[in-house]
Amino acid sequence: MRIRFYIDPETEEPHIYEHGVDEDEVHDILQNPIEDREAQNDARAAVGQTRDGRYLRVIYKRDPEPDSVFVITAYDLQGKPLKALKRRRKKKI
Repeated sequence: MRIRFYIDPETEEPHIYEHGVDEDEVHDILQNPIEDREAQNDARAAVGQTRDGRYLRVIYKRDPEPDSVFVITAYDLQGKPLKALKRRRKKKI
């Protein structure tokens, strides 16, 4: 899968860095999401767990090019959203 990242114009680095997320973690989530749902403005929200056990939400859009996405942002899933995800996972088992 080809992944492009939104580049913050002030830092000239991927916006995900502002949230302490790296490219490999985003790849982990997009390759094996726990959930992948529609979000606002034709975007999608993938939620999952990295190889290191960190839970993240990745906001992205599908690129017109096959097997390619544009990542807008990614950040830690914490508090009530994380508890709700874990509760939903238990119900599926």
